[in-house]
Amino acid sequence: MAKNPFQHVDLRVHDHDRAWDFYEKVLPPLGFTTPQRGKTWSGFDAEGTRPSKAWFGFTADPDHRPNGTRIAFWAESREKVDEIAGILEEAGALELSGPKEMPEYSPSYYAVFFADPSGNRLEVCYVED
Repeated sequence: MAKNPFQHVDLRVHDHDRAWDFYEKVLPPLGFTTPQRGKTWSGFDAEGTRPSKAWFGFTADPDHRPNGTRIAFWAESREKVDEIAGILEEAGALELSGPKEMPEYSPSYYAVFFADPSGNRLEVCYVED
């Protein structure tokens, strides 16, 4: 079995160009370094090889309505969460919260929570083993 059983996310967004401007700043520091840009869909391949390499993409959908779903990314350290929080602020993330400890999730859970320009909710977290 692959080290990472997760294959991809295909997120819906209101405005493709606005999403591109946001995610091209946010995804590379998270390890999604190879961009693929289309007219109505785009994405970024993560580092690594298949089958454990993940992909994060987004597709334009003017009727998209955000909901309570949240997508989380791993960070390799608390310092990386802090770094990403700064990038998120510069990129114009909405609903930015943290970085902060979340002991109600796990004693070592540390995360920054945010929404993209379409209101999709995401987070970047670090959890010690």
